[in-house]
Amino acid sequence: MSALVPDPAASPPQTVKILNAANALTMLRMALVPLFAVTLLHADGNDAATRILAWAIFAVAVVTDHFDGEIARKHGLITNFGKLADPIADKALTGAALVGLSVLGELPWWVTVVILSRELGVTLLRFWVIRHGVIPASRGGKLKTLVQAVAIGLYILPLSGFLGTVRWWVMAVAVLLTVVTGLDYVARAVTLRQTSDRARRKRLARSAQHKPRS
Repeated sequence: MSALVPDPAASPPQTVKILNAANALTMLRMALVPLFAVTLLHADGNDAATRILAWAIFAVAVVTDHFDGEIARKHGLITNFGKLADPIADKALTGAALVGLSVLGELPWWVTVVILSRELGVTLLRFWVIRHGVIPASRGGKLKTLVQAVAIGLYILPLSGFLGTVRWWVMAVAVLLTVVTGLDYVARAVTLRQTSDRARRKRLARSAQHKPRS
């Protein structure tokens, strides 16, 4: 019997310690979420100075998302914990921003529902395939995250006029990318469950059970 071919969609077992600089930045981003939410909703969002402060907190959190991944890749600190915690931190930050903006009446609720439904669905899919492997973020997913961050940042700032129109179009692109990359993730998750080493072992075991004895 030939050796099983490693599943390209899954990641090999990790031996890196969970407590490292990359994961510390991820946890910092999680800690910034409640601070950001309180600042955004202060004075019903009507204080320009506080809105700018909320944007600054949001920007710092987004920057940590870039650097934790960069540090993890450069210094070999990639862990399965980080692969799961990083998107959860992103979704917590995005969720706090979108819900806050909708509560303030500045962003339609349907936009918040569409984006958060996709993010929740992807999180559930990650746990659905976790025994088969961890699916890393795709280029489309990274682009979606970037455009979402820019769009949300523009909505956090007290903008009006031309810039107010620009941010609407940026958010429209973000919603489109959110839906498209969500469908792509579903396809990758289904493929992983069908082609992983775990799935192959199960098929081989079933085949051996039904193989007629000579």
